[in-house]
Parts: sequence; structure tokens; C-alpha cells
Amino acid sequence: MLTDTLCTRCGLCCDGTLFGDVELRGPSEAARVEALGLEVDTDDADTELLALPCAGLTGTRCSVYPHRPQCCRTFECRLLQQARRGEVSVDDAVKAIDDARAQVRRVHALLAPLESRQAARLPLSERVANALAAGPVREDSRTARRRTELRTASTALRRTLKVNFAD
Repeated sequence: MLTDTLCTRCGLCCDGTLFGDVELRGPSEAARVEALGLEVDTDDADTELLALPCAGLTGTRCSVYPHRPQCCRTFECRLLQQARRGEVSVDDAVKAIDDARAQVRRVHALLAPLESRQAARLPLSERVANALAAGPVREDSRTARRRTELRTASTALRRTLKVNFAD
């Protein structure tokens, strides 16, 4: 099954890389998700949202898989859809996942010295934006270089996500 090969290797839809949150199907699903120990937020319109990165994600696997919300059950990234249609081979899809995960690791490594530990609970794009905006007026050349590298790496990652994963 493709999801066993690709999705369990990836996790980008759950770890805050692709999305900042996902919409739940109302108060009953939100209550069920909270009972699983997952964080639920609400937006300005009082819509219940599963906060990402998901606390149910262990590595690249869902620890609440049989009880996951409907949005998680139905989501298929572009890469999975293309592999299902035979437009991308499984080997090429695995390579695309491995490349994207390597880019994510690079962004995380560049973020680490620029942010607090609490920031790790935020979606990746928000973490990058905060780190790039938080620079002091006068920063040392090493920190300035790291911010430039972060900007470059996050731009490359956004491009990869848009091409291979965005639905």
C-alpha cells in the first residue's frame, strides 16, 4: 500500500511543515481529539482546529492512527496522488520525501540557535518568520550569516513543498 511506503516515511502534513493547523469537523470531533491528548485551537470564526505539529506524531508515524480526525484520514498530498496515478514512481517519491526531510532538518538546524525551546511547538513557517523578524538591530556577523542561510534554506524548502506536496 502506498501510504505504508510513503506516508509513514514522511509526516510533513503532521509535523507543522506543510500546515499550521487543520480544520476539525465540529465540537464532537474536537472533543474526541482532545481526549486523545491532542491540542485543539479555535480560529476567529470559532472553528475547531487541530494544532500542528501534532502531539500524536512520533517520528514520522501517527500514534493515534486508528482514531485520527477525518481531515487526517482524507488528506493526500500531491506526491501521493501522483504516485497513485503512476505519474511518479515509488522510488522517485521516496527520493522526493528524503530530499524534503533533509531540507527540513537543515532549516531546523539553522533555527536552533535563533529561537527558544518553546518555539518548537509552532508550525515551521511561523518559527522561521519569527526567527527572521526577531533579529537585533546590531547582530554579530555569525548570526547575520545564519539568518541569511535560514532565509535561503526556507525559501528552497517552500519551493520543494509547493512542487511536490501542496495539494
